[in-house]
Amino acid sequence: MEKIVATLNSVIWSPPLIWLCLGAGLYFSVRTRFVQVRQVGEMVRLMLAGGKSEAGVSSFQALAMSLSGRVGIGNIAGVATAIAFGGPGAVFWMWVVAFLGASTAYVESTLAQIYKEKDDSGRYRGGPAYYIEKAMGQRWYAWLFAIVTIVATGFLLPGVQANGIAAAAQNAWGLPPAVTAAIVVVGLGFIIFGGVKRIARFAEIVVPFMALAYILVALVILFLNVSAVPEMFGLILRSAFGLEAGMGAVLGLAIEWGVKRGIYSNEAGQGTGPHHAAAAEVSHPAKQGLVQAFSVYVDTLLVCSATAFMILSTGMYNVIAPAGGMLFEALPGIAVGPGYAQAAVESVLPGYGAGFVALALFFFAFTTIIAYYYMAETNIAYLNRRMHRPWMVFVLRIVILAAVTFGCMRTAEMAWTLGDIGVGLMAWLNIVAILILQKPALVALRDYEAQQKQGLDPTFDPDRLGIRNADLWRKAP
Repeated sequence: MEKIVATLNSVIWSPPLIWLCLGAGLYFSVRTRFVQVRQVGEMVRLMLAGGKSEAGVSSFQALAMSLSGRVGIGNIAGVATAIAFGGPGAVFWMWVVAFLGASTAYVESTLAQIYKEKDDSGRYRGGPAYYIEKAMGQRWYAWLFAIVTIVATGFLLPGVQANGIAAAAQNAWGLPPAVTAAIVVVGLGFIIFGGVKRIARFAEIVVPFMALAYILVALVILFLNVSAVPEMFGLILRSAFGLEAGMGAVLGLAIEWGVKRGIYSNEAGQGTGPHHAAAAEVSHPAKQGLVQAFSVYVDTLLVCSATAFMILSTGMYNVIAPAGGMLFEALPGIAVGPGYAQAAVESVLPGYGAGFVALALFFFAFTTIIAYYYMAETNIAYLNRRMHRPWMVFVLRIVILAAVTFGCMRTAEMAWTLGDIGVGLMAWLNIVAILILQKPALVALRDYEAQQKQGLDPTFDPDRLGIRNADLWRKAP
């Protein structure tokens, strides 16, 4: 079974997907005239502005919900894994993916806003399945994405997050996986049975606090190891291009693991962020597209970098040679994963490192599992527009609780492989779709910037822009 899963993963994550992700990001950067650079100030302003309604959450709540999905185990264990298999240079390629991916995040999230609709309870719903059907007119493709996403976010991906929580808790406090599973399941059940509003409130409070606390500790470690910082950046850059002595063997792996873990972490192009983007109450779709683009920066350039800097500045990592053995080994006997970050903090703050990282990982991963639930629920809502099977949501809740329990118990390698398959399938389907459907998002950006130059608070009129099937935005005659 494990061989079959590993083979499937290698096919999905073959070089074409790596270059498709990088190529799409570069293409969208050019088409948007590098919106991720030009509009950074506007992104920050919009993040803190805007209101909410009975139908939708605020821009900041939608951002927090999106970050709860982006900021997860990938920001700790994923970064450690990228360094272990791709060398320190993998961090550079994670940055590249984030920079290019911000434009991809703008496109997919703006499309989600343009083609969002209200569900039976009057709440905004949207995402790739919705814009694929409405803009492309290919219902079979939309259903395929919805089903893949339900399986990926409802079963495969939650197990990865749960596995990371269990591993870190056992390493820090000796907590048995069964006990960790029970704690996570009880907390998760309380949140997901409370609906989208409870999810939004939880994310709004927890996500900013946990991210800021984690970054603060990383800054403390960098300050205490300030003499090692210049060499750390030099190591990242040399290793990224195969110039570091002994690291040339992993040059291709640096790109592969940097891109793979970068996409896993920041989710740009994967099709997850648009689900949260569609839930926001805004006057123009481009507003939330810009906010979601900024979330990629927060995830990778801040949180992922915090992990990388802690690990590399303290030298607490291993690099595994492609043919077996070690190219660099500072942590003999420590398995790839959160143990690297725990050892890094422990080396500077003895007695606190393992516990702090375990606690941070718990909140990162727990909020990500909640975000996965919301994505799966949104795609069930899409299917139920025609199937009308309300019991499917209840089944989803039971399945995701079971997946979390199972994830705490299974091996880390199998958990990550299954998670990679889920991420890869969603990325293939979504990136192909947004490359075809990009025009409305680009038209929306031009319209937004034109109104911006006039000093207006931009509003959206799809009929004026020639965008069809954006029924929720149409003005009453």
